[in-house]
Amino acid sequence: MSFSFFVFFYQPSGLSWVGLDPDPQGLATGRVPQVLSVVGTRLSQRDLYSLLLLSPWCYRSLLSHPSLWQVLDLHEMNKGGERLIAALSLSRYRHVRQLNLEFAQDVEDIHLILLKNKYTDSLKELQSLNLNGCRKISDEGIEAITSACPNLKVFSIYWNVRVTDMGIKHVVVNCKQMVDLNLSGCKNISDHSLHVIADNYQQLEMLNLTRCVKLTDSGLRQILLKCSSLQSLNLYALSSFTDNAYKEISSLTNLRFLDLCGAPNLSDEGLSCIAKCRNLDSLNLTWCVHVTDVGVIAIAEGCTSLQFLSLFGIVGVTDKCLEALSKTCSQSLRTLDVNGCIGIEKRSQDQLRQLFPYLRCFKVM
Repeated sequence: MSFSFFVFFYQPSGLSWVGLDPDPQGLATGRVPQVLSVVGTRLSQRDLYSLLLLSPWCYRSLLSHPSLWQVLDLHEMNKGGERLIAALSLSRYRHVRQLNLEFAQDVEDIHLILLKNKYTDSLKELQSLNLNGCRKISDEGIEAITSACPNLKVFSIYWNVRVTDMGIKHVVVNCKQMVDLNLSGCKNISDHSLHVIADNYQQLEMLNLTRCVKLTDSGLRQILLKCSSLQSLNLYALSSFTDNAYKEISSLTNLRFLDLCGAPNLSDEGLSCIAKCRNLDSLNLTWCVHVTDVGVIAIAEGCTSLQFLSLFGIVGVTDKCLEALSKTCSQSLRTLDVNGCIGIEKRSQDQLRQLFPYLRCFKVM
């Protein structure tokens, strides 16, 4: 007796299905394994595991496609450390390239040290590691995991106050190919970390320093002077920087994304220097309280490809800056936030659309 079953999966256009016919002829021609390989790329990891248990031939077919097992996603899972060890002990994860432990529970240094000692071969091809919210990990754990991942290019360790400059030094020493580094919320790193990063990661493309409160102009200037390949720079909620550092942002000719939310020391002079970043398409100036029309007009004249701009909470800007932006960015601007800009009178939806006809998202009081 032959039988068939259906696998359903979601895609943007709606619910789709694929019929799988496990008859010997189908297996012989490779039709079923081919369908499974396509379906597998569209399933969550949890659903992929369920499909493994469906039948022995389904299990064999899925394991015959190594590309399906290059991502190990354990985010928000309980007993994350134990699950991590168990997963990497399986042969199918010997070529894992992305590991996501974001907010996984119970991930500690001991688990990362065990990986280094027993499963180094499984991590040699790892390129992306997300340890966001894994707050029990310290410099010791960072040293262990990065020493096992020489090809790491993307590393994120958001909201970890145990990591210090020593942990960042381990990252730099062990992982030479880094292009994306997220240190958001690592409040115990200092300018020393930025000096080490600047000296060794001149190829860095993305850097997030949100709420790294011990940083000063000295460290940031080194990053800006040496990491000229930066395309994304997040300086959210950092009140210690001044124009002495902000002016150096002008050297980042490839910069596309810049977040300066809550930069109380940014002046029109500093912003006018930033306007030299001609490729900038996303700029967050929320609560940059010393900025006026002068600085925003400089941005309008220099950054003519802006797609996102937030002026939220800036009381020193008026309709003049919107008129300047309309002349140069009316075709590109898609998101504009003027909430709290009491000096701007023309901020109704209809008035903003007249200036920026392609706006898709905007906020007004």
